[in-house]
Amino acid sequence: MLGLAAFAAGWIDAVVGGGGLVQLPALLLALPGASPAQLLATNKFGSIFGTATSSVTYYRRVRPDLRTALPMAAVAYVGAVGGALIGLHIPKSAFNPIILVLLVAVGAYTLFKPDLGRESIRRFHGPRHVVLAMLTGLVIGVYDGALGPGTGSFLVFALVGLLGYAFLEASAKAKIANFATNLGALTVFAPMGLVILKVGLVIAGANLAGGYVGARTAVAKGSGFVRAIFVLIVSAFIVRIGGSLLGWWT
Repeated sequence: MLGLAAFAAGWIDAVVGGGGLVQLPALLLALPGASPAQLLATNKFGSIFGTATSSVTYYRRVRPDLRTALPMAAVAYVGAVGGALIGLHIPKSAFNPIILVLLVAVGAYTLFKPDLGRESIRRFHGPRHVVLAMLTGLVIGVYDGALGPGTGSFLVFALVGLLGYAFLEASAKAKIANFATNLGALTVFAPMGLVILKVGLVIAGANLAGGYVGARTAVAKGSGFVRAIFVLIVSAFIVRIGGSLLGWWT
């Protein structure tokens, strides 16, 4: 079950981000006795293999501009380290309402802006463009370190909505930043022995395979396909989290 969930999460993460909203619930079901910190750490351990694979695949096929991607990733790493330290001390249940509001806003904006992300129309230029990308990486990095689910989707949306990228190029840069946030969280979690290694290795292999297949699929199908999957996945996440808050399921 975990292997299948991790493959699906890796595929979703590579295409539009947000695989953690599949993988974390699967870990919660499979490991009911694990602490929240162990679940987060094990999820990050598995996810980093998928994001590493999809980052390399995107770079080879899309060639995103590293002058923006690398500074954003560096700041995202720092944000994730800080977020992970915060996340050790706050209840994870407090974030669900916040995630739901953000997903509804992101989904609605994307759905009602049909031209959004079809082609790259850069907003801001030069240092302002890079600074805004870095601020985006910092904020989302803190969120990813503290909780994480939906990080890839939020990165994609920020790069499309704020900076004017097409969905395909946004996904490529989001994967580089998402790899950095996973690494930042593990910088805190791994030395504390929070990763459940046997489980982590299972989901790492499946996530890696899903990330490779997802990245190749996204590159082959283009921005229109990525946008459609983005709307579909965000809608599914809204139903999943909203139903949980309303008590329809756990």
